[in-house]
Amino acid sequence: MSIRLTPLTDPDFRPFSRRIGWLAADPDGNPVGSAFLRLNSRKSQEHLADLEVNVHPAERRRGVGSQLLGAAVDAAREHDVRLVLADARADSPADHFLEHHGFTIGVTLVYARLRLVDAQPAVPASPGYRLVSWAGVVPDEWAQTFTDARAGMDDAPTGGIEYGEDAWDVERTRYAAQVIEQRGEHLTTVAAVDESTGGIVGFSELVVPADGTGDAQHYGTAVLPDHRGHGLALWMKAEQIRQTRDRFPGLDALLTDTVSTNTPMQRINTRLGYQPTHTDHRRRLDL
Repeated sequence: MSIRLTPLTDPDFRPFSRRIGWLAADPDGNPVGSAFLRLNSRKSQEHLADLEVNVHPAERRRGVGSQLLGAAVDAAREHDVRLVLADARADSPADHFLEHHGFTIGVTLVYARLRLVDAQPAVPASPGYRLVSWAGVVPDEWAQTFTDARAGMDDAPTGGIEYGEDAWDVERTRYAAQVIEQRGEHLTTVAAVDESTGGIVGFSELVVPADGTGDAQHYGTAVLPDHRGHGLALWMKAEQIRQTRDRFPGLDALLTDTVSTNTPMQRINTRLGYQPTHTDHRRRLDL
C-alpha cells in the first residue's frame, strides 16, 4: 500500500524536551498511523529519544509501521541520538514489531494495582524519623531538602539502559508540580524527615485524576541510601494510602510500576496489597 507521511507540528514542548511527529495516510488521505519521537535537550541525555508508533489495527501488516519507524529512526540519527527507547506490552503485537526491527529488551517493568478497599496501610513507624506531607508544589521550607532527596532515585535499577545524569534543582522541582497542577490533577507527597538533621531523606509522590475518581498513579518513591533498611518506603506509602482514602473517597485504586529486578519495592507493594496486572518491555535500539 502506498503511504504518505506528513511531518506534524506538535505543541507538546517542555523545558527539557520536545517531540517531532509524522502522520501516515493512505492514497485516499485517510489517517492510518502516527509516530512521535521525543528528543531530550539536557546535555546529559541528548543521546536518548523516546519513540511511540501507532497504527490502526485494520492497517497493520501493510508496512505502515515500518515506514513510520524508518522516518523516526532517520530523524533520530539527524539529531545525533544514539539510543531510541520504546515501551510495549510484553508479547503484544507492538512488542513483536519492535523485536522484528532490531529493538532489544533494556528493562522489564511490572505494573500493579491496589484497590483502595483492599489496602492494608497499618504499618509501624520508623524510630528517629517523622512524616510530613503536602499537596501540590512543595512548601518553601522543604523545597531544597526535598530536591536533594531526589538523589535517592539515582541508583534505581535501569537494566541495560544508560539514562545519563538527571539533575534536579528547586526550580525544576517546582515546575514539575506546577505542570501537574495546570492539568487539573492533584499531586500529593509524603516525605520522611530525619529527626537528627531535620532534612527530608525519602519521599513518595502520587497523582490523582482531576475529578478524584478512577485510578491514581504513583510518580516515584525513593529513600536516600544512608537511610534505607528502616522501613521508610513502606511507612510513607502506607501513610499515602491512608491520606488518599480520606481525601478522595471516590477514588478506586492506585497504580504503580516497578523494574522487575527491584525486589525490595515489589515486596513493599505486595505487603500493601498491590496485585500485578501486566508487564511491559522497555526496548532499546542502538544507532
